[in-house]
Amino acid sequence: KSCALLYQDGVTSSGVYTINPDGGNAMQVLCDMTTNGGGWTVFQRRLNGSVDFYRDWSSYKNGFGDLHGEFWLGNDNLRRLTAAGNVSLRVDLEDFEGNITYAEYATFQVADQTDKYRILIGGYNGTAGDGMDKQSDMQFSTRDSDNDIQPDVNCAQLFKGAWWYSDCHHSNLNGLYLNGSHLSFAIGVNWFPFKGYHYSLKRTEMKVK
Repeated sequence: KSCALLYQDGVTSSGVYTINPDGGNAMQVLCDMTTNGGGWTVFQRRLNGSVDFYRDWSSYKNGFGDLHGEFWLGNDNLRRLTAAGNVSLRVDLEDFEGNITYAEYATFQVADQTDKYRILIGGYNGTAGDGMDKQSDMQFSTRDSDNDIQPDVNCAQLFKGAWWYSDCHHSNLNGLYLNGSHLSFAIGVNWFPFKGYHYSLKRTEMKVK
């Protein structure tokens, strides 16, 4: 079962459902049944700054937060959701002025932990700009696991997040929740092509189908 299959079966209300993408253990997920055809499985959400996202490798591996609020579903779960291939990614973004925008990627796959949850991503379209262009083919990094390609710094420590950092980022959706404009450079919930490196977004959702 997946959110997409639930939608095909007539479930049209967004909410928390139990799915089993691969015959392994069942997992509880948030299904978005209204955005662009419904059937999306949400794996990241920011909306009010209530949950601390500056966390370690283990937290991002296993997931944290509240499916009814802010959360990261977990990199092991994200691997399971994308392992079969033919998965697309959607990123929905909103600023504090009420501007809503999105990015979709036709290709999205996450490797397992042995390859540090490396992402393959491509086929951008949308209105937000391609904030993942620097992140494709990168491994995941956290403050205690530096897998970026910047030799001199730990991008996760420097930019107060956890992400598929390269040298370092055009997006930082797990950064600090800073409520809009901030003087500090690129440490907020940033999507560079949309609002630059000095604006922390109000709402973000990352979802797969």
